[in-house]
Amino acid sequence: MAKSFDLYQQVTDSIIASIEAGTPAWRKPWTGEKGGAPFPLRSNGEPYSGINVLMLWLAADAKGYRAPFWFTYRQAQEAGGQVRKGEKSATVVKYGTFDREDKETGEERRLPYLKSYSVFNAEQIDGLPAEYYGTPAEPARDLGTVADPVLDAFFAATGAVIRTSDDPRAYYDPTADHIHMPPIATFHDAAGYYGTLAHEACHWTGHSTRLDRFSRFTDKKSYAFEELLAEIGNCMLCAQLGLTPDFGQSGAYVKSWLRALNDDKRLIFKAASEAQKAVDLLTKRQHVEEERVAA
Repeated sequence: MAKSFDLYQQVTDSIIASIEAGTPAWRKPWTGEKGGAPFPLRSNGEPYSGINVLMLWLAADAKGYRAPFWFTYRQAQEAGGQVRKGEKSATVVKYGTFDREDKETGEERRLPYLKSYSVFNAEQIDGLPAEYYGTPAEPARDLGTVADPVLDAFFAATGAVIRTSDDPRAYYDPTADHIHMPPIATFHDAAGYYGTLAHEACHWTGHSTRLDRFSRFTDKKSYAFEELLAEIGNCMLCAQLGLTPDFGQSGAYVKSWLRALNDDKRLIFKAASEAQKAVDLLTKRQHVEEERVAA
């Protein structure tokens, strides 16, 4: 049996890593790049279930895999393929039970076990039949979405440096202290663009020259906490700006982070408090700019 490991912590760490690398796959209201990982399937076409779905989604999203099929090393060979040298596997798990005799009572006891094993995506394997491979990544599409001058003026007044390029990621870079956004034309609608920008702007408030949040929350779980407060702040700020927050998406996002942070019931109050500080800072800067222009 494989060496025991903390599955819950491994998955949480994987999610945190995906957040550090950019916008997570489940919150991406624009076109381009990966377009979402497909539902993971075993080599025989049987779908994975439970925690394995999340683990393989994260692995596929990190590498941009579009193929839904995953193989063990032996399964790849049996299908006529060969895992390329240097490719790194993903981990999946199998739950089961086994019977063991109780030495004191002599009775059979059924005990659970957790076994991990390694799998490779079809895109890591050469020589498989064509049907196992995925479709190419979706190119960014110009949907014709246009900017709102009033909302642009609001975010400009905050003083945040907002850069746009063909890089299909939305993120805040704390080292360079700037926000990066994909072109607004690649978003499905303007609300999605400004909601994403609001999320990143909340991150921007955490810099040492502003609310200095990053120095106060420094452990691994702080990355999760930061994302939680940014999503709450996004909803608060969108409501103030006259945008309808995507509560369905944000609610699922917040719920997943609460689970990842061990269901700390007090955390939501702390995150909401920090989110309010972030939103207050953003709106205060906008009011100061309005007063300066009017003077």
